[in-house]
Order: sequence, then C-alpha cells, then structure tokens
Amino acid sequence: MSNLYYRVLGEGEPIVILHGVFGSSDNWLTVGKQLANTWKVFLVDQRNHGQSFHNDHHDYEVMSEDLKQFLEGNSLQGINLVGHSMGGKVAMTFALDNPEYIKRLVVVDIAPKQYPVHHSAILQGLSSIDLGSLQSRSDADAQLAAYVPEIGVRQFLLKNLSRGPEGFRWKLNLSAISGQIEKLGEAPGSEMQFAGTSLFIRGATSDYVEDEDKNLILDQFPNSQLVTIENAGHWVHAEQPEIFLRHLVEFLNN
Repeated sequence: MSNLYYRVLGEGEPIVILHGVFGSSDNWLTVGKQLANTWKVFLVDQRNHGQSFHNDHHDYEVMSEDLKQFLEGNSLQGINLVGHSMGGKVAMTFALDNPEYIKRLVVVDIAPKQYPVHHSAILQGLSSIDLGSLQSRSDADAQLAAYVPEIGVRQFLLKNLSRGPEGFRWKLNLSAISGQIEKLGEAPGSEMQFAGTSLFIRGATSDYVEDEDKNLILDQFPNSQLVTIENAGHWVHAEQPEIFLRHLVEFLNN
C-alpha cells in the first residue's frame, strides 16, 4: 500500500494529478474541483512534499515506483494521468515503463529531456530562512525576498510553511530536494515509447518546452499533440485556468 497522501474529489473515470517541485495537491484543488463534476480526481502529494512521507531518495525512478504502489493500493487501472513539471517527468517515466495502467497522458510544461539545475536561488532562499526566529509568515516573506523577487512565486513557496504549537516548520523535505536537485533535471531514463494518447501543454512565455523539443516528444510519445497557451508561463494551470481546463477536458472527452 502506498504511503502517499492524497485527496479524492468526485466520481467516475479516474484522473490522477501530480504536482511539480515545491508544490502539493493543494495547487491543483481549483482544477480538481472543476474536473470532479465528471471524473473521480485523485490529487497526490509526492514524496518529500505536502503531507506525504520524507525520504532521502528523490529521483524519477523512486517517484514512479511510489505512483505504481499508489495505483495498486487504490485498485486503479486505465487512468488519465496528468503531471506538471517534476510531476510531468514522473508521469512520463511511469507511462514509458508501465503503459498498461494508462488510458491517456497529459504532461504540463515539461519535455522528456535533460534540464540544467533551475532552482538554486529558491533553495538558497528557503534554506536561509531562520525558522526559529520567525514571528509570522510576513517575516519569512521578507527573508525570502532577497533571493526570490517575484511575490507570486514567494506566495507559492511559502504555502510549504506550516505553523504548530512549537513554531514554524517546512512541510517540504528541503535537505533531500536540495541534495538531489540535479536528478530532477534528468530526462526519463527509459528508451521505450509510450504509444497511448498523449497531450503536452506548454505556456507561451515559458522556456521549458521549446519548438525544437517537438521531435523529441514525438520520438517517445508518437501519439501526442502539443498545445501552446498564450499569456501563460510555467504555471499554466494557475495563470490561464479556464483555457487550460478547456484543452484538458476536450482531450479527456475525445
């Protein structure tokens, strides 16, 4: 049985949604509630994130295995699998290795390729926050601002801050993610193809999926289409939720 924390919304054919690095199932609640009118939506916290367990190992092989245990533990087969960023890499890895579980695959703003380390400033900023001296979230925001100037990104990151009787703590396993951040840039290790129906969605202002990546995607996901959403960056589903949902629902209904 998988130890991953998850939320379930709605009834019907299953959709499993995997968040990106520094995220959690919370980030997909708005989308999940919309989809729950038609589908049974599973919003999953991946290892070292949200309310799921912490572990020193953090790479696509172990996260793909976590997903397999989660599906088996919940008797899920023939799923629609959606993954954003790191979650998209997990989804691709899982689909290439375990195609029999998947009816449709949706990958949001990530390609099956190697990326340089993206998040050094964020990790430095989060690690620099002195949890012991924090009086409020605004204290944390002020400390983080020296590393992360964008207020929207800081608000997203500080959702990982939890306050209990003994003070503030991180829900994230910062040490594991920092220690294995290079592994999150790796391409899916499989040389296999996933022949199932796939949708890749990218933000027009994001640099994660370039035009030259189209052939790379088709090499491993030959039955795929790529959709570009205007006026959206890497967090496409949060920046253009209505357009994102329209494309997603059209694909799932086909």
